[in-house]
Amino acid sequence: MTSVGIQRFLRNGCLTFIPVMAVLTLLAPVNAQTPPQAPNNPNQAQPIDPNDPNILRPATQGNSLLSLAGGQRLMTEASGAVSSQNYPLAIKKLQEARQVFNQISNFYQELASSFSGIDNRIADSQRKKALETAQMRDDATYQLALVHRTQNQPELAVPLLVQIIRSQNPTRELGKKAYQQLFELGFVDSPYPRSGDAGGSAPKRSDAGGVSNTPQPNSSTK
Repeated sequence: MTSVGIQRFLRNGCLTFIPVMAVLTLLAPVNAQTPPQAPNNPNQAQPIDPNDPNILRPATQGNSLLSLAGGQRLMTEASGAVSSQNYPLAIKKLQEARQVFNQISNFYQELASSFSGIDNRIADSQRKKALETAQMRDDATYQLALVHRTQNQPELAVPLLVQIIRSQNPTRELGKKAYQQLFELGFVDSPYPRSGDAGGSAPKRSDAGGVSNTPQPNSSTK
């Protein structure tokens, strides 16, 4: 092949090769940037982000996690785990229930604040729901503290009990029970109510302090 023929062959070959490389170059990034598809598992609970309510399913659905029914279902599952002495699972379920009730209570409180001075009927209704749900949160917190105590984890139980007293007030029934737990743990050394107080005689230390003393859910407001 003459030098002129070689040059013509190389020139034609390059012209054909360049468009093919350009197409491959354009296609490669598209395939690399395609995110892997997550498995479709409708039964898996999705994380709750209060700053992005658009990702949540409607709270009116019975199978929604962000609902009173969802929180109560978690409490029932926690109770079953305690009965079978599966304490790690009970702790997980109680933590989830506590989070759900806390977020719902906060949402109701925000609605009450939004309607305050605009429609007091709606504001009062939402405020009442916020208080009732906060009570459910404190009940879940108390049960979680008892499970931690059963597991000989006072370092995890004490902060929860203090939170309950701060939320409930020491004069309320759940607040008294939380303080009694602190007294039995030796975290505090003064009983409440003390002997001679209007609230009754001083409580005695018990040797139980276990999950069997977990109170039933209390629907009263704080």
